[in-house]
Amino acid sequence: MTKGKPSSLILKFIWPVLLGNVFQQLYNMVDTIIVGRCVGFDALAAVGATGTILFLILGFAMGLTTGFTVITSQKFGAGDHEAVKISAVNSLLLSVFVVIILTFASVAGMPTLLRWMHTPEDIFGMSLDYITIICYGLGFTVLYNILASLLRAVGNSKTPLYFLVISAVLNIVLDLVLIRNFGMGVKGAALATIISQAVSGILCFIYILFKVPVLVPDFKKIKIDTYMMGIQLKIGIPMALQYSITAVGTIIVQAALNLLGSVAVASYTAANKVSTLVTLPYSAFGVTMATYSAQNRGVNDIDRIQKGNSVANHMSFVYSILIFAVAMPLLPVMLKLFVDSSSGVDFDTVLGYARTYMIISGINFTPLGVIFILRNTLQGCGFSLVAMFGGVVELVSRVIIAFIASSKMSFAGVCAADGLTWLITGIYFFIVYMYKLKQMRRDKMEFENKNA
Repeated sequence: MTKGKPSSLILKFIWPVLLGNVFQQLYNMVDTIIVGRCVGFDALAAVGATGTILFLILGFAMGLTTGFTVITSQKFGAGDHEAVKISAVNSLLLSVFVVIILTFASVAGMPTLLRWMHTPEDIFGMSLDYITIICYGLGFTVLYNILASLLRAVGNSKTPLYFLVISAVLNIVLDLVLIRNFGMGVKGAALATIISQAVSGILCFIYILFKVPVLVPDFKKIKIDTYMMGIQLKIGIPMALQYSITAVGTIIVQAALNLLGSVAVASYTAANKVSTLVTLPYSAFGVTMATYSAQNRGVNDIDRIQKGNSVANHMSFVYSILIFAVAMPLLPVMLKLFVDSSSGVDFDTVLGYARTYMIISGINFTPLGVIFILRNTLQGCGFSLVAMFGGVVELVSRVIIAFIASSKMSFAGVCAADGLTWLITGIYFFIVYMYKLKQMRRDKMEFENKNA
């Protein structure tokens, strides 16, 4: 991604990433749809009540694995293939340690966390069953994420997509079999998810082993490179903490939401799934710009980084306007995927809650796109600490708004905890990006003067 027209490269890279994100999101969305329609409205609320916890655990793991592969992308952009191999091996070793620690900590602390979040008693048992099984399968989730990140680091965004398509289809089939045929309820949904993720991770491993030699070291020479690991942890930990800080904010929002009852929780869950689906392109822009900026940072082409960011933000702005105009009229149709008319729940009540959420969130889609693009650009350029501090800004904003909403018992206030937070954090990242851009230009000039 260091040569060629930035707009063409970004579009070429982003589509496989976007489709991959869509299919990855289908894991949880299909669980939610099938659970809501085949098990019941309470089960839908139970799965929804664990969404923020899942974001905390998986977000931490995803932040680490993405951070581990930034060095891989930079070395690949600089043409140092031996360093690419060393980085890849140490990324995998660090990921093993992460899985062991996260699995033990999440399973042990889950009941306490659900209690702290005021999870309604009528859905507590189902929520605990669902999230515990997901936690036991963390190794498979991390396996896919680290291998997919390594493939993207060397410019291959298509192969992870192909394997996600396979596993997403498998997830749907397993959901139907385990929930409808075997009557396993939310446990079946969770089991279907981790089996499908295991398949996508194993397929990535086999592909890299036989088709991507630049990522495969000489196994006789494999060794732990403490210096490389130190760099990877220096980048990965701030990225993981940034994800975690964001997730802590959403957990606090969920705790405020739980006080409003299971109907509000289920309605919010359904609307949030719709919002998550239509905002997936922002995440794809982020992944694309992380690779794009890291490779161009590897060759110290600052002008190219700025041009790529300008292109990505313009694309994101146009998309934000179009998708909000489309999503609002289609909201009632999409909600019916989650809510069965025979469930006994007043659909108009659910729709009212959902419309409130979508309006408040939708008018802030543009700053959400800015956050993903600029945060990942800063991370790709090696500025993980300022990106992590953006998570602090996000956390503080969410906590304040959620606290006010919970004291007022306001559903609209809970929804505002997302939209207003995106606006505040987007402004922060824009200011930091402009400052760091000037810093990189000064550093480049000093480097060129020394060489001259």
